[in-house]
Amino acid sequence: MTTQILSGATGVLALADGTILQGIGVGAVGSVLGEVVFNTSMTGYQEILTDPSYMSQILAFTFPHVGNVGVNHEDVEQIGASPERAARGAIFRDVPTEPANWRATGSLDSWMKSRGVVGLAGVDTRALTKIIRDKGAPHAVIAHDPEGRFDLDALVGQAKAWSGLVGLDLAKEASTTQTFEWTEGVWGWPAGYAKPEAGAKSVVVIDYGVKRNILRALASTGVKITVVPATTSAEDILARNPDGVVLSNGPGDPAATGAYAVPEIQKLVASGKPILGICLGHQMLAIALGAKTIKMDQGHHGANHPVKDLTTGKVEIVSMNHEFSVDRDSLPDAVEETHVSLFDGTNCGIALKGHPVFSVQHHPEASSGPIDSLYLFDRFTASMTA
Repeated sequence: MTTQILSGATGVLALADGTILQGIGVGAVGSVLGEVVFNTSMTGYQEILTDPSYMSQILAFTFPHVGNVGVNHEDVEQIGASPERAARGAIFRDVPTEPANWRATGSLDSWMKSRGVVGLAGVDTRALTKIIRDKGAPHAVIAHDPEGRFDLDALVGQAKAWSGLVGLDLAKEASTTQTFEWTEGVWGWPAGYAKPEAGAKSVVVIDYGVKRNILRALASTGVKITVVPATTSAEDILARNPDGVVLSNGPGDPAATGAYAVPEIQKLVASGKPILGICLGHQMLAIALGAKTIKMDQGHHGANHPVKDLTTGKVEIVSMNHEFSVDRDSLPDAVEETHVSLFDGTNCGIALKGHPVFSVQHHPEASSGPIDSLYLFDRFTASMTA
């Protein structure tokens, strides 16, 4: 063990190939291991850092000014409080500033400390983004030590030894362990989150790492919502006699989670119940219908992705967060491609022909358009009525 004292640096990012980025440590002291991805969003950093789909990942923000509006108690996306169920590290070009926003209840730096999120600022995030773009998302260790003491060889060794996301089931860790009801609707100024009145229709949401705003958008359509753990059987779900089922977003490899989830999804499809899949739920629905998923080099992470709805011809600006993609060439004849990315042509949506079963890769609840994709929740609830 050879500890080095770096002059002026209190934070480092050590990539598996030996590349070292030095800067200023932010947030929690310590080190965490993960896959480094870049996110192109200009706003919403608190929602991003608490999205369970980012488990085992370190986020590099391409927008230079992060932290300006602080943090608050309302913009947390994960259901549980455990910080391990979301992003483990964050990288910024500039040191986060003190907050200046009427909704702020604290600073980003103090909030990261309280959650155990290790941060690194003062680095060339543009150069890091180019590395990810050209070589794929690297395995890395991000570390923060106020004394500037780092064993760089050991950090690189940890990054090199990590097996990565392929074959990793994280949904069980991200999921709730208990069934619960959800009643909160979407946020509006100045009242805050709505309390919509639920109608006669009921929906079961399988929680693979669900975001709160998915539940809020769904509740705002006027349905009763029950959230169940990721490992819940199809028999237990159908025993509740729901009018529809939602397969939520979540982290990890869809094929690994699909080892136990796909057989249950197939039973749900066979039941004839309307089904909506989002992100990880989309990927596992595709597997259940006979398609395959593949690991992407960089993934899609941001709030400015153009996606075309092939059923309407409409182009939407959407939010995305995924490292795995449905292989469009593997879609069986019974499955129709409904959405496609206009960035790289990858699959972003499917539907089972002749059945009320469909899914999308992007996040219709994430307000990046800002409401371009909210119609998908109405499309889902309309399928239950039909």
